Amino acid sequence: MTDPKEEIVEHLGAMRAFAMSLTRNSALADDMVQDALVKAWSKIDSYQPGTNMRAWLFTILRNTYYSHHRKARREVSDVDGEMAASLAQKPDHDGRLQMRDFNRAFDKLNDEQREALVLVGAGGFSYEEAAETCGVAVGTIKSRVNRARKQLVELLQMSDDEVMEATDLVTTGIVSNQKNVA
Repeated sequence: MTDPKEEIVEHLGAMRAFAMSLTRNSALADDMVQDALVKAWSKIDSYQPGTNMRAWLFTILRNTYYSHHRKARREVSDVDGEMAASLAQKPDHDGRLQMRDFNRAFDKLNDEQREALVLVGAGGFSYEEAAETCGVAVGTIKSRVNRARKQLVELLQMSDDEVMEATDLVTTGIVSNQKNVA
């Protein structure tokens, strides 16, 4: 009588062909065969010598495939991580603490700088529109916005390339370095 562990090897080709017919994907078929072999090897004691080894292996392979198939239907494919990223949420206290720090730093700016940042950053005004609203030259508005943003970076102890994770659109507009040009 042949050792059942040695007989398993004889059926590998047929198992792979069967797995290919089930999955129609060579990588998945190889995974299914490997999983089935691991299960068969670990349960070799339950195999009854003298019975059909091939049928026993194919049953394990088939059950492995259907278990995988049921599991795959419940899972959401998220190869690039977009779904997972949309589910993640930073703790609320981080935003509140950052907002508190931002408000303190913003209050330290002079009135002209705060006004320029609010108009250009938060209000969405172009530099020209902000200059007209304040009754100053466009260059003056650009200078005020630039100096205010630099001072905020210093007060918040941020590096020049660091992005503040603002909790609202107004703050985002104020601290962003986008140039609003008409």
